Amino acid sequence: MNTYSSDIKIGLLEDRLPGALTLLNDCQVCPRQCHVNRTRGEVSHCGVDARLKVSSANLHHGEEPPISGTRGSGTIFLSGCNLKCVYCQNYPISQLHHGEYMTSDELAAEMVKLQRRGAHNINFVTPSHYVPQLMESMLAAYKSGLTLPIVYNSSGYDSVETLRLLDGIVEIYMPDMRYAAGETAGCYSGASDYPKVNQAAIREMHRQTGKLVMDAYGIALRGLLVRHLILPNSLSGSKEIFDFIAREISSETYVSLMSQYFPAHKAMSIRELDRRLMNSEYKEALRTFEDAGLINGFAQPYSGI
Repeated sequence: MNTYSSDIKIGLLEDRLPGALTLLNDCQVCPRQCHVNRTRGEVSHCGVDARLKVSSANLHHGEEPPISGTRGSGTIFLSGCNLKCVYCQNYPISQLHHGEYMTSDELAAEMVKLQRRGAHNINFVTPSHYVPQLMESMLAAYKSGLTLPIVYNSSGYDSVETLRLLDGIVEIYMPDMRYAAGETAGCYSGASDYPKVNQAAIREMHRQTGKLVMDAYGIALRGLLVRHLILPNSLSGSKEIFDFIAREISSETYVSLMSQYFPAHKAMSIRELDRRLMNSEYKEALRTFEDAGLINGFAQPYSGI
């Protein structure tokens, strides 16, 4: 069951949408603060203008159990990204901008269609640079009968000011915490301010939605679920990230430990990233998770070397 009524969401979206759309004129949607006019076709770090570009919209059964559940998550992969991760496994979508343009009404229709197919939620993947456009689509979708919770599935490189536009609209935040060190984030994702920006975003997401809450069947209704991709050679800074979550957010925060790393995109030519995760590295991440005092989470089966 949705924790916000559609009528309340419609009211919030109608009130906030005009101001949100103006952010595209001198783009301040994400932390890059590029100040390009996307409504006139200008692009910058994310690689897309003001038009919505969608790679796919389908039921996805491979997310964390509370998100995919038994019927699948209504996952919408959005084109472009405000990070430049050299190891991105979805680089044709994020870096090469594969996808098809959609109007806000067309995307709204896709959301309603996913609801009819039994999706547990609507799951926006890489939404950080599209928030105003997605708000416009959500408004149309709720007016057309959408009642599902919204999952905001991001890299965690999000503007706090933009996230505040989603307060009372997004039920479930599922951000990454990629790096603990700015130098590492700058080297491998082109964003040396990632740790500072990321930590502020996680605080705001938690303020809005709190601890992950599930129904009697284990399906997420509301709350924060943090993803952490473990990189080879301790490049992620797992210990520092887990300590931050336990100390600054809550020891009850749900964390998904991801062992799926493999060298994609440009990573094969980067010595410290040109292999899968070792079993010893994965076990060390699990140990630091427990040592931090975190008590809730999901651990992928080890899939490295």
